[in-house]
This record gives sequence, C-alpha cells and structure tokens, in this order.
Amino acid sequence: MSTNGRYTITAALPYTNGPIHIGHLAGVYVPADIYSRYLRITGKDVAFICGSDEHGAAIPMRAKKEGVSPQVIIDKYHAIIKKSFEEFGISFDNYSRTSAPIHHETASEFFKKLYKDGKFIEETSEQLYDPEADQFLADRFVTGTCPKCGNEEAYGDQCENCGSSLNATDLINPKSTISGAEPITKQTKHWFLPLDQYESFLREWVLEGHKKDWKTNVYGQIKSWVDDGLRPRAVTRDLDWGIPVPVEGAEGKVLYVWFDAPIGYISSTKEWAEREGKDWEPYWKDSNTKLVHFIGKDNIVFHCIIFPSMLKAEGSYILPENVPANEFLNLEGNKLSTSKNWAVWLHEYLEEFPDKQDVLRYALTANAPETKDNDFTWKDFQARNNNELVAIFGNFINRVVVLTNKYYDGIIPAPSTLSEIDKQTLAELKAYPAVISSSIERYRFREASQELLNVARLGNKYLADEEPWKTIKTDEERTKTVMYVALQIASALATLSEPFLPFTSSKLKSILDHSGLHWEEIATKDVLLPEGHQIGKGELLFSKIEDTEIQRQLDKLEATKKANAAENKAIEPQKETATFEDFTKLDIRVGTIVEAEKMPKAKKLLVLKVDTGINTRTIVSGIAEHFTPEEIVGKKVTVLVNLAPRKLRGVESEGMILMTENPEGKIVFLNPDEDNVNPGAIVS
Repeated sequence: MSTNGRYTITAALPYTNGPIHIGHLAGVYVPADIYSRYLRITGKDVAFICGSDEHGAAIPMRAKKEGVSPQVIIDKYHAIIKKSFEEFGISFDNYSRTSAPIHHETASEFFKKLYKDGKFIEETSEQLYDPEADQFLADRFVTGTCPKCGNEEAYGDQCENCGSSLNATDLINPKSTISGAEPITKQTKHWFLPLDQYESFLREWVLEGHKKDWKTNVYGQIKSWVDDGLRPRAVTRDLDWGIPVPVEGAEGKVLYVWFDAPIGYISSTKEWAEREGKDWEPYWKDSNTKLVHFIGKDNIVFHCIIFPSMLKAEGSYILPENVPANEFLNLEGNKLSTSKNWAVWLHEYLEEFPDKQDVLRYALTANAPETKDNDFTWKDFQARNNNELVAIFGNFINRVVVLTNKYYDGIIPAPSTLSEIDKQTLAELKAYPAVISSSIERYRFREASQELLNVARLGNKYLADEEPWKTIKTDEERTKTVMYVALQIASALATLSEPFLPFTSSKLKSILDHSGLHWEEIATKDVLLPEGHQIGKGELLFSKIEDTEIQRQLDKLEATKKANAAENKAIEPQKETATFEDFTKLDIRVGTIVEAEKMPKAKKLLVLKVDTGINTRTIVSGIAEHFTPEEIVGKKVTVLVNLAPRKLRGVESEGMILMTENPEGKIVFLNPDEDNVNPGAIVS
C-alpha cells in the first residue's frame, strides 16, 4: 500500500453549458471518487477538488442561442451539475466555480507572476476575424475541417472526433458560427507560453520519469505531441467573457480558458482550506504531497503538457504524480453527443431509476473505458444489476441477515472451534484488502470492482457449502460458527464496498449496526463483528430491474435517433421552375383503391385497382415494403391520372399514386380521407 500521507486529487472541471451524462461519470468522476474514498478509509489526508468551468467562448454561444446572459447559463448549469454530483455520492471536499472572486484573483496573480518573470512571449499575430459580426473569433466560434482526421465539424481549439488539440487557423475551410461568414485574418496582440522551451523538461519528467507507471494511452499521446515539436500557445483571447488580462495594453482581452481553468484546482483548494481553517500551500507545494489528475482523454494535452509547463514556469508548485486518463464511453454503439441528445443524463436517470445510484456507479465501473473506448448498453446495465449486484452481493447479505434474525433474534452467535474450511475462508477474506488496494492504487478500478464482488462470491460459496439452513436441525453449535463466519464477511463487505457503492455501504452498516472498519483492520483483526452484537432487520440492498424498464430506455433512445434523423434529413433542392401552363397539364384526382395484390417475384411492388372517378384502372406502386394489400383496400388516394402508361414486369400501369415520407422515414399517402372527398375530384 502507498505510504504517502497527503493527496491532492483533482477531477476535470465540467463545463457549464449543459448538464452531465454517464460519459462524464464513467470517464472521470466515479474513478476519482473511488480513489478518494479509498484513500480516506486508509487514513490518508485527502483534498478531493473540483468545480465548474464557467469561462470560454461556448458559454456566450449558448447564452446567445437561448437569448439570455452568460451569467444565467452558468448559474443554471452549475446548480444542475453540482446537484447531480451530490446525488451520485461524488465526495468532493470542495466544489467551486471559476466565476468566483477567489478564482479570478488566483488566476490573475498566476498570470502576473509569469508575466513579471518574463515567461511569456508577446506577439502581434494574424487571428481569425468575422467581417460581418465585426469581431475577432474565439476558437469555439469557428468550425471547419480538421487537418488531421478530416472531420468537417471540428472546432477552432479541438477536434472532438480524433481528440486533437488545434488552433483556429489550422482549420481547413473555416466558418464563423456567429454569422456563417468565412473569416478573414486580422492583426491582434496576444501573450504566448513558449511550450517549445519546455520540451526537454517534459521529456525528462514524463517520457523518462513515468515511462513505466503512466497508462500507455496517456504516455503515447504525450510522446506524440512532444516528438512532433511543441509550439508557443496563446494564453489570452479577444473575448468579452472571462477573466480580464491583468496588464496594461490588454484591454478587451481575457485569459484563455485553458489557461485559467486548471488554475481552478488551485483556487478551489484555497477556498476549501480557508473554510476548514487549513493551509492550502502544502497541498500544492509540498514534495510529500501526491497530486493526481482524473480526466478524460480529450484533456490529456492540457493536463500533461500545458498545465505542467505553467507550474514549472511559476516555479513553486509540485507536478502531478499521475494522470490516469480514461478513454471515451459510447452509448448503444454510438458516440455520446450532447448536441444530439444521445446521452443518459444523470438528473434524468435518477427520475427513472430512483435510489439506484450505486447500480449505475457499479455498471460504469465494471465496464469503464480504462484502456480503450467502451460501450454502455442498457442490457449490460440490467445484467450487471440482476446477475451481479442482486444475485451475488445482495443475495449473500440477505441470507446472512435473514438467517441471523431467524435463528438468533439478530444477535451474533458465539462460534465453536473453527474448522479448516472456516479458517481458510477467513484467511481468504483477510487477503482481499491488499488485493483490492493493489488494483485501486494502479488505477484499475474495473479489476477492483470485480475483486469486491469476489468477496461476496466467497460468502455465497461458504454458505452454499456449509448449508446452515440444514445444520440448524442437526448441529446447532456448527450452525452458530457458520453464521459467525458469514457475518465477518458481511462486515468486511460493508467497508470494502464503500469506495464503489457508498449508498449500499451506508445501508449495510446501518443493517449491521456498525460504523465500519479501517481498511487494514479487515486484514489484521480476527474479530470484525463480535459475538453478542445485535444487528438490525434485513432489507434488500438491490432490486431486480425488469425488461419493461430497459425497453423504456431503448425506446427513448430510438425516439432520439428518429428525431435526429428527421432534423438532419437533407431537404431536396427545388427543381427548375415550372410555368403555370406546365402545371395545368397535370390531371391530379382523388381515387379509391378497390383491389390490391403483391406483384409476383417483386419485393417492392403492389398491383392496385383504383377507381379514379373516370374509370377503374391498374396502377403499379412501389409501396409493398410499407403496406400490406389488405390494409390499403378502400383507402382514398391522390392520383396523377394522365401520366403516360408504362409497363412494369409485364403489367401496364396507368397513373401514379402520390406519396411522401414522414419524419421517421415511412412512406405515407397524400391523403384526402379526412375531408370526405369523392373519387374523381380534381386536385388543383
């Protein structure tokens, strides 16, 4: 186990232009919370820090779209996000916001220190400018084609398809999102952090110093960036939303959001320390402190190259010991997308699955995208709950508690002489804290969650082998010993589950009427729950999730998919102009389908007999994949009756039924049924 006594744990600041979804939870916040809770249980001094990222161009973009001020946007989503974290048990020691005065002060002082020490390059450069909106364009106000992967919807600071960090001027065919105009370049003055001057530092610190202990996906991305050659990066922007650049000659400019946001970890720590009566500096400036950043892979460059270079330039801060970034989580085979509503929003999840926070925490941990992108499916979520949490963990605890209450009125019995199987079982139990610790401390939370489940499996196997429900009739002393051993396992689970399943852990401690143990006590103490201790009545820790509940979620996603398809469906361009005389040539009438049958050996064709009011004629229509013959007989339709006859598979078709397509892609009739129109009526 780690011997470090003080830890500063940061989780990526969520951006307050929308709520958070399961991708955020799986990628950053659940693993960070597992790690922080584990450290606290093992007696470490932990500052688990986060806050809302409330600057940058996307906030005023959202505000403009909704017709409100940026402050309204950040206040709204800060509250939603903060509440979601609280409801899912994310145990931040402090959750701040970058609009707070303490953050403005901290970021400004940090900038001024680097400015005073000559760490910046001041340059007048060409920046993209919207000639129609008459303003410089911040990176998020520009979209275009990514020069690295060809994604045509890349932003000016980052391509969300390949994860590459960009400059707006790198984009191919850029467009302003404000006016749609093609930007021009215009001169403006900015301050740059010369990242190229930190290449040797980064090579020594990461590429040599952390070659063996950092995740390969993180190490590989850093190496790629450094090997490609680093370039100076602007730390200021022409924007009216953010922290004003605190030097003369910088009027109308703000600190670039990537510069001010990571300083938010420091300002949030200051806020916490001030509230708790602590000194904040040891958590950021003492070499005995272990600093760990939990982020998603799209933030690797900021946390492993830019922010460390800023800290190195400042000179008094420690560097992160690890940055265990996760890959992306997909949803039902498709990339999570806020703009397309392809997500499971945390605040909505709790409305539909009340009191099942731990189920989602567990499912996301057991399927976490630790080394590659993974896929969240509702079927897997259901299986994790029903087959693992209910059938293994919950089943073991339920049997132990019910039998203890049934046989001994909830009082833990005194054991007799322990058998070899008892001793072996307790020895296995004592080994689990170190096993789970090893996984957690190597940031293998998926592995750790399965080791936790193995503790419950150990208990289930022990009960199944010893069968106390049978021995109670033949050997009461043996039954007491078996139940005593089983209760020791239950007690260990109450503590070992806390990092992963905090709500379940709390409920189990309440049932056992026990406040829990120090992590290492499970390995060192012979008695975890003493004989004579009174436990409470049983209650189900988990409940089965039915197929109907899962189908409801799948239907919801399918509706989203159809809505997106309808919204994105390309509208056919208008055909060349027709004259009034052209239109008068068309004879369009109302008809009634009197007969319908499938065309032999033709998948798409139906042969119809249609009463046009003029006569009854044969019309061949390609609608067999959308309608059965039986459901359309008697239906009124709109018919082009003077279309030149045409043979289709040997059948002469005399006319055309007019159809269109609904938003779901289904062919539908242009239908005059509702107006009680008679066959032969002319459409004009």
